[in-house]
Amino acid sequence: MTQLDNAVHPFRVNIPEEELVDLRRRIAATRWPERETVADPSQGVQLATIQELARYWVTDYDWRKCEATLNALPQFITEIDGLDIHFIHVRSKHDNALPLIVTHGWPGSIIEQLKIIDPLTNPTTPGGSASDAFDIVIPSLPGHGFSAAPTELGWDPIRIAKAWVVLMKRLGYKRFVAQGGDWGNAVTEQMSLLGAPELIGIHTNMPASVPPDIDKAALANAPAPSSLSADEKHAYEQLAYFYTHGLGYATEMANRPQTIYGIGDSPVGMAAWMIDHDASSMALITRVFDGQVEGLTRDDVLDNATLYWLTNTTIPAARLYWESKLAFFAPKNVPILAAVSAFAEELYQAPRSWTERAYPKLIFYKKHDKGGHFAAWEQPELLVSDLRAAFRSLR
Repeated sequence: MTQLDNAVHPFRVNIPEEELVDLRRRIAATRWPERETVADPSQGVQLATIQELARYWVTDYDWRKCEATLNALPQFITEIDGLDIHFIHVRSKHDNALPLIVTHGWPGSIIEQLKIIDPLTNPTTPGGSASDAFDIVIPSLPGHGFSAAPTELGWDPIRIAKAWVVLMKRLGYKRFVAQGGDWGNAVTEQMSLLGAPELIGIHTNMPASVPPDIDKAALANAPAPSSLSADEKHAYEQLAYFYTHGLGYATEMANRPQTIYGIGDSPVGMAAWMIDHDASSMALITRVFDGQVEGLTRDDVLDNATLYWLTNTTIPAARLYWESKLAFFAPKNVPILAAVSAFAEELYQAPRSWTERAYPKLIFYKKHDKGGHFAAWEQPELLVSDLRAAFRSLR
């Protein structure tokens, strides 16, 4: 690799106005079906919700506000393993800030993490301590957002993990920590398994901790084993529900990612596909578009959806499901110091008992009575507090 290959280039978002005009035109031209034949979301995203989303997207939403937010942050592109990787990199003004790489998942993006950047890099502003400061690196997964889409096979979470270690070392960090949920958890756990001495600890908000026998029973939607504690039984029931009712999107993308042309060709179809990730998140977003105040706003939801649309990454992002051969919830025997936040409405709320077995060097565990799959997005204050506490001993 030449010195030129290691170059880090500044990056700015600049979407041509004609692309935004075309987006609004496509939304307005949506061919709507009849409403669902049930009075609940059991058939998917309800017509009233998605029509209100479409109305707001065309008439009230302003992508330029999101673009300005992104461009106010230091963004960069660098080539790693033949692929252009986009990332946000914010250095704290405080001495001895702990470097932290944060990885998003699907259907998320760098938009998920925007709310945690300032309190982590500038902890004295929200009343924290300078000793809790972090340098933050937030990359876009390959094929997501402004990172290039792979044109060759092999870009699974393991290869991404290797790229992230290269990225952090390229930025000059000799010791750092990592955080993630969803695919971000898979990548972060794989980083720990690489044995890179620079990585000194991880934090996850979607831990992989389900014992094999429990996972097998949940996949079969069998009754909960009688030996489970109350927390374990609750997690089991959440997992069994997800396996039975919520896994369809992942199954399709893991088997036929290239087939979802229609989803990538329709803004409304794409938004509905992304909203229907899990029942709790869909319920939250439904309430948001029904006018209720929640952890997310309408603009939050549409910033993320619009980013996917403008970068045309519906199918490239889906291919990560095809590439990965990792079991999402199976313990990976993480060999380094680990911290876990268990949010109430995650796909399953990991009990401490399972977590301690899955992460032998567990240094932090916090169970939350609210919050779901998109922790940094929905409950940034809780996640920031956990990250400060989790990594305080590693400074």
